[in-house]
Amino acid sequence: MTFWEHLDVLRSAIVRIIAVAVVCGIVAFMFKDELFAIVLAPKDQGFVTYRLLFCLSSLAGGESADGGFFVQLVNTGLAQQFVIHVKTAMCFGVICSSPYIVYQLFRFVSPALYAAERRYVVRVVGFGYLLFLVGAAVSYFLVFPLTFRFLGTYQVSGEVTNMITLESYISTLMTMTLAMGIVFEIPVLSWLFAKLGFLSSAFMRRYRKHAIVIILIVAAVITPTSDVFTLLVVALPMYLLYELSIVIVRLSVDNNKNKQ
Repeated sequence: MTFWEHLDVLRSAIVRIIAVAVVCGIVAFMFKDELFAIVLAPKDQGFVTYRLLFCLSSLAGGESADGGFFVQLVNTGLAQQFVIHVKTAMCFGVICSSPYIVYQLFRFVSPALYAAERRYVVRVVGFGYLLFLVGAAVSYFLVFPLTFRFLGTYQVSGEVTNMITLESYISTLMTMTLAMGIVFEIPVLSWLFAKLGFLSSAFMRRYRKHAIVIILIVAAVITPTSDVFTLLVVALPMYLLYELSIVIVRLSVDNNKNKQ
């Protein structure tokens, strides 16, 4: 095909992607109660993460299982709740339609690939997509709840009451979820850089200590709290991903180079 014919195919794919994402967003918008029951769940003390921590704490002889907290969200703008409803619904629409989005993008690129390359891309994209979902789940069930509980209940004085806005809550949740999803792409990026010749398992092992420092810095940025436990909860999965990346690079790249 000519250049303009390629652009026409790409335009058609983008139109289909937008249409499916909008339809999914409209469906999410219509189910407002169910949508925000999911989004606002981490702010309640009955959330599964808090219940699990309370149980573990009680077994260790610490805080009782019925101990908890309460944070009231407030709205400060006339149309803000409606705007947040629309934005949240569209974000869920993109998430729900993401498999179709990945399929359409692959369908556009695949004609330019050989059969072996196509199988390679399917595995890499599929693995990367799965890691992103795992990272988003870790953020929703672990990182964000712990961060929200600490920041939402932190007080410099008993005379100062926290009033957390709904916009702040939603934006923090989305930002942290996106950040953790990207962080969990470390194995895929490491494999890609190794394939391009920029990285090796020996290099990653040699600079492991430096990587740990960088991981701690990134974890501190993602979770801006002074809670060491929360920092370690974020840093530990990142370190495990780094170790997994070393194994992947050694098995899939370094060994192939040695055979050649």
